[in-house]
Amino acid sequence: MMYVDNLDPGEVARELIAGGVDILQVRAKLGSHAERVDIGLRVVSAAFPSNVPVMIDDDIEAAFETGADGVHLGQMDWAAIPRDERANRLANMRIVGRSTHSLEEALAAERDGADYIGVGPVFPTATKPGVTPVGVELVREVAAHVKTPFFAIGGITLDNLDQVLAAGATRVAVVSALLKAPDPTGAAAAFKDRLGRL
Repeated sequence: MMYVDNLDPGEVARELIAGGVDILQVRAKLGSHAERVDIGLRVVSAAFPSNVPVMIDDDIEAAFETGADGVHLGQMDWAAIPRDERANRLANMRIVGRSTHSLEEALAAERDGADYIGVGPVFPTATKPGVTPVGVELVREVAAHVKTPFFAIGGITLDNLDQVLAAGATRVAVVSALLKAPDPTGAAAAFKDRLGRL
């Protein structure tokens, strides 16, 4: 699990929540299902007292087994679920999020009933190596044409946050700028403060 390999996921979650994070996602692409469940249980347990929703990335069964609030699906993960099985597979998920990398994908996610969408990667990011960033232009397009709530994601830092907000984003998903910060709680609070001024 990038950035938190040697840390307690529950403690990391508590630090981020203390800084004002509104939603958490468990993303362990290289881990096994059992590892995702273990991490998910720790994060859900840490988030529960603060009523902060927890999403599990890609693994619908892990989301169900951990009592997470929902699942976040990438384009390939969504496409891999047969259309006639989607309603049943996702029936127990309170929240379903989708990753999108173009306006067409964002509009399709909206038509499919996604509760929120991720738009990015806006800037280069280690979590998506080799993926060409979509830039703030896509954020601007989505803000103008999509009514579903969206999170700009990918390489977002306090230094480039204003560009993302100026393009129309009101929510951001942040990974390295929080998890690699010397003080994750303080870093989260700084993002929260800036977003709170919108």
